Amino acid sequence: MKMFPDLNLPAYPLRIQRQGEAFDVFDPARKKFVSLTPEEWVRQHVLMYLNRDRGCPLTLMSIEGQIVVNGQPKRYDMAVFRNNGSPLLVVECKAPEVEITQNVFDQIAVYNMQLGASFLLVSNGLTHHCCRMDHAARAFRFLDAVPSYEEMIQSQNE
Repeated sequence: MKMFPDLNLPAYPLRIQRQGEAFDVFDPARKKFVSLTPEEWVRQHVLMYLNRDRGCPLTLMSIEGQIVVNGQPKRYDMAVFRNNGSPLLVVECKAPEVEITQNVFDQIAVYNMQLGASFLLVSNGLTHHCCRMDHAARAFRFLDAVPSYEEMIQSQNE
């Protein structure tokens, strides 16, 4: 059953169930089935990549969390937290056909003004961009790869 394109991420065994004409996928972080859209296809692969390949604990991940930005409710795609509950990584996922543009970076930057994470990741499943924030200098640096959870934590102690 091929519903969505192969992604530039490892293939993971997602739990998918049919609901009439639509499909749902099990989200292990939210511990429930959610509607399987192209964006959710990417989000679940990024979630699995962060958990299985980069060591981010599922218990420290938040999916579609709500924040308030300039008085308006907003919903980020994913955040990974430190053990103390402070945000470490914010993730913005787009469907594979959505190009990663400046608007996507602006969107995640606005969310991060509220969250204050040290790392940002944007992905459409095909293209991924990860950067480290330097909040003091109000700057960021693109990284060659997504650091492991331990590397992200350790970089905070430097």
